[in-house]
Amino acid sequence: MRAVIAQDKQPILTDIPTPKPESGELLIKVRATALNRADLLQVAGSYPPPPGAPDTLGMELAGEVVEIGVGVIGYKVGERVMALVGGGGYAEFAVAPAEHCMRVPDILSDEEAAAIPEAFLTAYSNMLEIGGLVAGETVLIHAGASGVGLAAIQIAKHIGAQVITTASAGKHDVCIAHGAHQAIDYKSQNFADVILADSEGVDLVIDFIGANYWDDNVRVMKKWGRLVFVGLMGGAQKEVNFSQIMRKRLTIAGSTMRDRTYERKAGLIGRFWKWAEPPFRTGALKATVWRSLPLEQVAEAHQLMQQNQNAGKIVLML
Repeated sequence: MRAVIAQDKQPILTDIPTPKPESGELLIKVRATALNRADLLQVAGSYPPPPGAPDTLGMELAGEVVEIGVGVIGYKVGERVMALVGGGGYAEFAVAPAEHCMRVPDILSDEEAAAIPEAFLTAYSNMLEIGGLVAGETVLIHAGASGVGLAAIQIAKHIGAQVITTASAGKHDVCIAHGAHQAIDYKSQNFADVILADSEGVDLVIDFIGANYWDDNVRVMKKWGRLVFVGLMGGAQKEVNFSQIMRKRLTIAGSTMRDRTYERKAGLIGRFWKWAEPPFRTGALKATVWRSLPLEQVAEAHQLMQQNQNAGKIVLML
């Protein structure tokens, strides 16, 4: 089967054997898969797949079940599913634990479904479960036009929170259209200055940047505020004044998705889909696909993400 692997720091389309589902797994005919920053890091050699995961790129996918492993209950051949996987999504066929799969509602295309698992699970986990965001609070979401950022904006709006986001000026309209109440141009404005000019600050910060934003993140948080690190695009090391954290009673957290245990992923996926399926069915939540390209154009797709061209998810179609 056709699949994409990392070779010489490039995503390379090649032929590899079709996998077989083991106990508890589904074999899925992949119709669409989506890009994530982790894919770019894996290609660069700085983010290897977790133990036991295939070398094939791709952490999310959508398609149809073609074979069912021993012990799987509740799925049947031909059903449409989307899945979170440790690797293997950029391929014609992929295996996924049945407990890491979600049935695709008829309202969603394969293209849309492929753009949901990683982005929405990351946003839901970090903003609601770890960050504890509730209705009436204000959340600052950095990188608001990213796949995760747009998912987080929608989720925050859906629960009744106020949303402030940072993004380049050309991407403000898409952030506002997805539910942000305010968008700040990180290239020309200091987000903390802008926010504090009109308010006491924010209750929660969802940060993809890291070191470069630390001081202003701490400055903009209210007392008892929370900060959750989702990425480190601006660096991982920073001198910290811990007294600031103590005086403001701040909570600092962080997480990754790919290397969570099987059980933790299964629990998160179950909770998320129980919560999210109804608003997806009604259209209150929507996958944001910026561009779709055939699998053969994977190098071009990676380049677009590397250059931060996208506002939403880049999808590869098979």
